[in-house]
Amino acid sequence: MSHKEAVYERLDGLGIPYERHEHALVHTMADCLALPYAAPDVTFCKNILLCNRQQTAYWLFVTEPLKPFRTAVVSKLLGTSRLSFAPSEQLMPLLGLESGSLSPLALWFDTGKRMTLALDRDIRREGRIAFHPCDATSTVIFSQQVFWNQVLPALTASPVLLTLPGADEQV
Repeated sequence: MSHKEAVYERLDGLGIPYERHEHALVHTMADCLALPYAAPDVTFCKNILLCNRQQTAYWLFVTEPLKPFRTAVVSKLLGTSRLSFAPSEQLMPLLGLESGSLSPLALWFDTGKRMTLALDRDIRREGRIAFHPCDATSTVIFSQQVFWNQVLPALTASPVLLTLPGADEQV
């Protein structure tokens, strides 16, 4: 069974409501934002895999698609030094994923519990929120309430919530 099928089976088994959209492979956030169901009330998320220098600790950082991102700022907010982008080849041993298919739903496949989920508070807003179900040929959309109150607890993740400074602020 593919990860995508496993995600949908888990959501269905838990009775979590969602919208499912199949589409051609998307490679970038611009591709995601151009999908026909991308609407002003849907928050698409950028998912970034970070690690420490020794590649012994990993963070899945979720933020807004167009928000500027600096590892130094996120490192400081997480209270850890020298975070960097994790090598894409780490996705397979950590989560069994190909590059481009990372999302919080991948935490169901983190059997070693090596991943810490860090969420930008700004992704929580009115409307809906969208992620790949661990496959970049599909998108799953939840109401914000369902994501925060049902999906996150089902992931057994205790996310770290971060408030990133604005472009004109410094940490």
